[in-house]
Amino acid sequence: MNRYPRDMCGHGPNPPDAAWPGGAKIAVSIVLNYEEGGENCLLHGDAQSEAFLSDIAGAQPWPGQRHWNMESIYDYGARAGFWRLHRLFTAMQIPVTVYGVATALARSPEQVAAMKAAGWEIASHGLKWVEHRDMPEEEERRQIAEAIRLHTEVVGERPRGWYTGRCSMNTVRLTAEEGGFDWISDTYDDDLPWWLEVGERDQLVIPYTLEANDMRFAVAPGYIEGEQFFTYLRDSFDTLYAEGLEGRAKMFSIGLHCRLIGRPGKVAGLKRFLDYARGHEGVWFSRRADIAAHWRATHPHRRRPRPSRMDRETFVARFGGIYEHSPWVAERAFDLELGPAHDSAAGLASALARAFRSATPAERLAVLKAHPDLAGKLAQARRLTAASSAEQAGAGLGALTDEERALFATLNDDYTARHGFPFIIAVRDHDKAGILQAFRARLANNRDTEFATACRQVERIAELRLQDMLK
Repeated sequence: MNRYPRDMCGHGPNPPDAAWPGGAKIAVSIVLNYEEGGENCLLHGDAQSEAFLSDIAGAQPWPGQRHWNMESIYDYGARAGFWRLHRLFTAMQIPVTVYGVATALARSPEQVAAMKAAGWEIASHGLKWVEHRDMPEEEERRQIAEAIRLHTEVVGERPRGWYTGRCSMNTVRLTAEEGGFDWISDTYDDDLPWWLEVGERDQLVIPYTLEANDMRFAVAPGYIEGEQFFTYLRDSFDTLYAEGLEGRAKMFSIGLHCRLIGRPGKVAGLKRFLDYARGHEGVWFSRRADIAAHWRATHPHRRRPRPSRMDRETFVARFGGIYEHSPWVAERAFDLELGPAHDSAAGLASALARAFRSATPAERLAVLKAHPDLAGKLAQARRLTAASSAEQAGAGLGALTDEERALFATLNDDYTARHGFPFIIAVRDHDKAGILQAFRARLANNRDTEFATACRQVERIAELRLQDMLK
């Protein structure tokens, strides 16, 4: 099967109403990454020093050596930055989700105690703050299990949320398969939570952010002063808040690091934003655990048959009749590069239309000829397919007067004699008068024009049928 796994549709053009508690217009999730003491370091058994997310411009790993400056920058995050942020958030009574690297938490008992006393959610940020992209799958699975074990030992309870950050292609699947996480966040693909099906497990995903994130102080292009960070957060908030006022409430994640935003000149921009956001009504500052609990209760997952996951026999049996008496269209569509994008009515209509459009003129003509006359003899004898019968009846063609039936018979005969195939129109787009008007107008077209028009109508009929099937 030729299948494309990436999901670029998500919630689609009509996302669900988040229905945040209290009618909130936006959910703001503050995330504090606690990585200090879990980064690459010879003391931690690593082969080189850390080089990621610090104030050392252009830092490079030092193989076989400790990097004193890098270590001391990370130390600042634990020694000073964390406590500055802890005072800020507790004073403003803003809940926080901590992404805690298990080995970093183990080396910071006072900070862990402060997190717990503040009621912060402590999620897992992996065993160590290192790259996972080249890590063998079994080793990554082992490290996930060890991170959970150590986190439970240090914090007193297992983590219910997970974010690796420097992840591999296997991370999302492996954390979902572990089976104990209420939410995972190693995606950046939406402004709302969504459900991921991994085997028999329905895993909630709460997307994270790399742009409303203080890491931009340490990468290029990025922020160089707190005011820039404030401006970006404010503009993001304003956009999402306005969408919430329009009935399309979203989630706003903000990513922070103790050694970055914890610096005096940077934290001023964060505080300015928090004051700004708190000046609005209908703002829900929430931990990710609270977002997960709300989403699970308000938008529980419901599995449905997905065309892209069906085997050939099932796919053709279900969709072989979409194009009238022409199962070959579904057979050829099955062989296309299908994926999550084709699990909706619009997506599957596109796949079927591609198969139809790429067919020979003779094959497409056969599809046109497979369609019945409007209000013709097959309709009168009740020998239409169920779909055709419902469509014609819905347009009022099942209850014609004798005079109207005779008119349709004449038009059908004239049209077929002129063009060589029946008159085809998506009757659900028209009433009886509109159908007759189109009939008369199209009767005068030349054959090539009418062939193209009829093919477009066949595709439209298929689209409407799929909308009924894939609601």
